[in-house]
Amino acid sequence: MPFLNLSHVTTYTYKQAVDFGEHRIMVRPRESFDLRLIESTLLIDPEPREVRWVHDVFGNSVAIASFDRKAKRLRFDSRTLLQHSPAELEHVDIEDYARTYPFTYSAEDMPDLLRSIERQHHDPLRQIDRWARRFVGTGQTGTLKLLSDMTTAIRREFTYVSRPEKGTQSPIETLERRKGTCRDYAMLMIEAVRALGFAARFVSGYVYDPTDSQGRVGGGNTHAWVRVYLPGSGWVEFDPTNGTIGNAGLIRVAIARDIYQAVPISGSWSGFPGSFIDMTVSVDVAIAEPPVPLRPPNRTDAKEPVPC
Repeated sequence: MPFLNLSHVTTYTYKQAVDFGEHRIMVRPRESFDLRLIESTLLIDPEPREVRWVHDVFGNSVAIASFDRKAKRLRFDSRTLLQHSPAELEHVDIEDYARTYPFTYSAEDMPDLLRSIERQHHDPLRQIDRWARRFVGTGQTGTLKLLSDMTTAIRREFTYVSRPEKGTQSPIETLERRKGTCRDYAMLMIEAVRALGFAARFVSGYVYDPTDSQGRVGGGNTHAWVRVYLPGSGWVEFDPTNGTIGNAGLIRVAIARDIYQAVPISGSWSGFPGSFIDMTVSVDVAIAEPPVPLRPPNRTDAKEPVPC
């Protein structure tokens, strides 16, 4: 159960001072039974006129910042101290009826899973379908084995390339080029498992190496991976970039049906054309010392509270 110091700094620079429109910021880790936030701060420079927090349709924490001053630089500095308690892979417990593929989700779950099963990208030549079917045996296939094989195949057969520019390849482009970023891999796997009838969601967050020896890829920036719904264990993480299963080394921030719903920072600016110079992103995740607990008061100092 490591304690982690997480830093995420995004800086936009401009030639002249510009006006800033409303910005939506999704960088706060998503609290759960396996992830506990101890401290979390978000500093914005220049200081916004107003910052309000909301939960989006998926329950992600979103800060909405409004500005009333111009500046040549806009900086978002998120710092978090958290405790991560990832589940072990052997704790993926699948209901009997879903342990082998194919299976059908229960009538109780299906209404809430339908949009996560629905395909999001056109595949007129069934290229994604054919690629996904290669992981299905002639008879019944183990569900977890199918998903594990697909995850490791992307890691083994595709070339990871860092691409700081905005945008994501379509799943077919990733399949044809055999290379991509973590977000490209995530969208390919999501479409592939949806082609097989699984419910899947896109996850944006951070990656770190729990043992300093596994060579995790995707650090220094935000990371992307996949969640697949498995009856008995619920939403289980699959990281095709690193070929891993489970959430060890993965810090969730945003969960969404599609990538465009999980952009870490989005907003607008107005000014002279060509004013924008650059955007830089720096992410660091480091193992931290456990915080010192508050010392309980001495019993001799305790006083009985005054009754209401």
